[in-house]
Amino acid sequence: MRDLIWLIIVLLVIGWLIGYFAFPDLGSIIHILIVVAVILILYKLLTGRKL
Repeated sequence: MRDLIWLIIVLLVIGWLIGYFAFPDLGSIIHILIVVAVILILYKLLTGRKL
């Protein structure tokens, strides 16, 4: 399960980077991806599970 969370985080960050550089007009929608990735990272850190 923890590998799945990291996979989702990586995919969200890659999607954000691609969207940020390829589609700059969709800035607010694209930034939602990075916010979700950061929330998942914080969740993993706060739950105390081994990363």
